[in-house]
Amino acid sequence: MEQLLEKHPLATRFARLTPEQVQDAVEVGGRRCTGRFYTLNSYENRVYQLELEGDPPGWVVGKFYRPGRWSRETIAAEHGFLAELAELEISVACPFELGPGETIGEVEGILYALFPWVRGRAPQELSDDDAALLGRLIARIHNVGASRDAPARRRLSPESYGRENLRYLLETDALPVDVRASYRATVEALLDRIEPLFAGVPVHRIHGDCHLGNLLFAPAGPTFLDFDDFCVGPAVQDIWMLVPSYDEDGQRQRAILLDAYRQFRDFADAWLRLVEPLRALRYVNYATWIARRWQDPTFQRTFIQFGTLQYWEGQVQDVGEQIARIDHALASS
Repeated sequence: MEQLLEKHPLATRFARLTPEQVQDAVEVGGRRCTGRFYTLNSYENRVYQLELEGDPPGWVVGKFYRPGRWSRETIAAEHGFLAELAELEISVACPFELGPGETIGEVEGILYALFPWVRGRAPQELSDDDAALLGRLIARIHNVGASRDAPARRRLSPESYGRENLRYLLETDALPVDVRASYRATVEALLDRIEPLFAGVPVHRIHGDCHLGNLLFAPAGPTFLDFDDFCVGPAVQDIWMLVPSYDEDGQRQRAILLDAYRQFRDFADAWLRLVEPLRALRYVNYATWIARRWQDPTFQRTFIQFGTLQYWEGQVQDVGEQIARIDHALASS
């Protein structure tokens, strides 16, 4: 815990949030909790589902943001984007007001927000009809995303997801000595190949973490949750994460999704060349995300193999396989 405290002065308070603190935060504005609540699965933040008094009782979701990850400005940018989407009747979970015009609260120095609990079905896979429906929905989200910038949010690029992460891993000695050189050489080879591919590809506000785990088929329609990784990046990031498979059936279903997407927004075929580079950047970014959180005991209990020579050798192999896929695609184009 002492090491965790050194990472951020509020880290210990964050790790030790009490039910009483959570309930007091939720009851801002006159809400009353019944005392029933559930801890929801989230590594990055502390997220709780709480029952409110009423007839019948209702439920809200309280998200307490990890200190040091986002500032009040970056969270406000996320909430603003959600409000823009909701204004156009795009089904998203918008945060509640905690005061006049304010959606961000603070407890013990920790920022938090309250969201409606969305009831729905979490898809394990998509039908072709689902893919078409989501293609149209993502296009509408991207139309809103392209309407203005988000300077406070992260830019998805080979520099931010690749070189910055690699520098962190090297500077903090997160990599075992025996794999340090090979990991560095493999990631640098990847970045040298893919950086030219991003040139000229337009970027705008996107969901950023648009996988099926962040989607519910709700009564109001398909609803994307957790815009925590909302960023400025290429449209294809959200496309490939919805249909991630690179086999023949995945290619077919991605084509269905894009046909529907183009009913509302242009999408150039050339942008698909970023699918495998973006997948490779996700490998690097995900490993670095764990490394940055490693002093959190939750991460140590969850990612048991992380930090071992075997783990990092697997990362070298995965990135190397992505390089081979990218080279094959470039040679075939």
